[in-house]
Amino acid sequence: MISIKHTEGVAFIELNAPPVNALGLKMRLALSSAIHELDADEQVKAIVLCSALPLFCGGADIVEFRTGAVWDKPDLPDLCETIETSKKPIIVAIAGPAMGGALEIALACDYRVATPDAVMGLPEIKLGLLPGAGGTQRLPRIAGLEAATQMILSGDPVKGEYALSCGLVDALFENDQDFRAHVLGFATRVSHEGDPKRGCMDMTVTHPDPKGYLTGFRDQIAHTSKNLVAPERCLVSIEAACELPLAEGLAQEKAGFAELLDTPQSRAGRHLFFAERECTKVPGVTRADQPRSISSVAVIGAGTMGRGIAIAFLQAGYPVTLLETTQTALEQGLEKVREHFQRAAQKGRLSADRAEAIAANATGTLSYADLAKADLIIEAAFESMNVKHQIFASLDQHAKPGAILASNTSTLDLDEIAAVTSRPEDVIGLHFFSPANVMRLLEVVRGAKTAPDVIATAITVAKKIRKLPVTVGVCYGFVGNRMLEPYFREGSRLLLEGVTPKQVDDVLEGFGMAMGIHAMADLAGVDVGARVRQERRSEIAHDPTYQAVQDRLFELGRLGQKTGRGSYVYEGRTRVEDPEIVQISSDLADLHGVKRRDIDDQEILERCLFPLINEGFLILEEGIATRPGDCDLIWTNGYGFPNWRGGPMHYADEFGLSQILERMNHYRQSLGAYGEMWFTPAPLLEELATSCVTLAAHFDAKKEKS
Repeated sequence: MISIKHTEGVAFIELNAPPVNALGLKMRLALSSAIHELDADEQVKAIVLCSALPLFCGGADIVEFRTGAVWDKPDLPDLCETIETSKKPIIVAIAGPAMGGALEIALACDYRVATPDAVMGLPEIKLGLLPGAGGTQRLPRIAGLEAATQMILSGDPVKGEYALSCGLVDALFENDQDFRAHVLGFATRVSHEGDPKRGCMDMTVTHPDPKGYLTGFRDQIAHTSKNLVAPERCLVSIEAACELPLAEGLAQEKAGFAELLDTPQSRAGRHLFFAERECTKVPGVTRADQPRSISSVAVIGAGTMGRGIAIAFLQAGYPVTLLETTQTALEQGLEKVREHFQRAAQKGRLSADRAEAIAANATGTLSYADLAKADLIIEAAFESMNVKHQIFASLDQHAKPGAILASNTSTLDLDEIAAVTSRPEDVIGLHFFSPANVMRLLEVVRGAKTAPDVIATAITVAKKIRKLPVTVGVCYGFVGNRMLEPYFREGSRLLLEGVTPKQVDDVLEGFGMAMGIHAMADLAGVDVGARVRQERRSEIAHDPTYQAVQDRLFELGRLGQKTGRGSYVYEGRTRVEDPEIVQISSDLADLHGVKRRDIDDQEILERCLFPLINEGFLILEEGIATRPGDCDLIWTNGYGFPNWRGGPMHYADEFGLSQILERMNHYRQSLGAYGEMWFTPAPLLEELATSCVTLAAHFDAKKEKS
């Protein structure tokens, strides 16, 4: 857990609790005991906190948040007080990350030294919390009000150079074999000074107009934080640092932390935190399934999606070969890739030389034979099964043995695609989200015959290109688009019943969605959805009203933003209501015998949201998704579902499964034949709602049994 080493009157307390030196109860007890012991040792003139691991400390043990052990004594504020009131000067030596509670114990020390590449941050706001062990009180006193406010309210880390410039650290030492010697020299100098102790108790926040600054900051973040409770609570706590003595500020901060810990938003944040750590644990994939070596990548298709995928791999250092069907399309694709990196250089994100070097790693070809050396080949072509068959038949002829053959299909049957090859075990789905170089989500689609080591490789590569890999099974639309289908279906059906696109979108955006469903369809392209429906017309033929308005827009050439007209008229990217849509919807309602009426916001929200959640229950029943958190990660990272609600399945638990079941049955009855067709509750929803068991508890019990 820890070790103590004495050198020339300096005691080094070395944290050594892999993987991240988490500040759980055992670590807190060990550190507290060590500091008390060294305080009583007259031979010790100074104490250094350091780490035996490549990082200093990952912060609090968040598992304790589930059990309530976060308050077990000594809690983190107690440990910080022990550090701050020690009789001996305490210096913390930070190499690698020091996040959350780790930075808070560093702030309680008298001095902080770090390496230039050290990473320090207070990410608690991303969990719907505020730093609860002195971060909002000590950081403004040490680093200044403006730097502290930016760090606390963004949750983003800073590196050593910035930390030195704002006073967060007192010295930087290179992370080399002499780092420990530099730290020893610093500690020795401190211990020989007349008054080496330097805590925050006598420090004040120095700023010419703290109230004015914080008022301006509130205005600055008003739009992005309008639904969130943690930002305002953080600002109130920072204000306390400016106005109150340290002890009173710490008491207010601790109360604020406890208050936020019990909010739905913090539960949502913690749920997604754990979901991210669980999602890479794939049933049937073990440590024995070692990832294949991937050193070169090929992408088939140089359109918007293909280019985005290529850029993501190029940014991660992979050489990429783009394949197209015509020289013109290929040259345009490669030029767009070059332009992307040139713009990055112009904006200062890359040096010009680095941008040129990365872009030079992209090459092009018109021949499948030129893909023979690629370790990973990703198809990003037109969403047509015939096109996919042709591509994968060609890949089967030309790709080397052991190459991974991936499809970026968003809806089509991966097993049917794999069946045209002689090696279905090497075929996997890698469903990127547009723009592929920006969007974090990657649905990893596991076919019936996909080899476990291929899945392990996909997950490993996804992390290297900074994507969040969520493994799903094969069905129409996988997880994300399958859950989107009923959501969009109802959003469109409501137009026939008398609602406008703006009414639907306003309700959904008011709920917290990044974009309403009709605005999203216009952005993606009305033709994209129309082509998907053409592929599965037989499956939806029983409902002649299915996406009737969207199909009519497609017939009229109103394809969304790219044509300036879709569900809205566009002035640039600004959407404007179009009275023609009301007439189109009314005419179609008459054609299909749909009665138009006034519909309130509650019905709009429930009609869109609850079928989406119900589909999630079906997906979980069928094993297409392994865990509810997988569905939530997909929807918060790929479809604009608000993080602060935790994703649709977590939201269902918070809202109440019995209430969702009641409303599904209400619409099943009140909407007549249409309701009977589309609002049948999933058996798992009925089972859990009637037995008063949450979805989370149900899957926790399943996990324990397995």
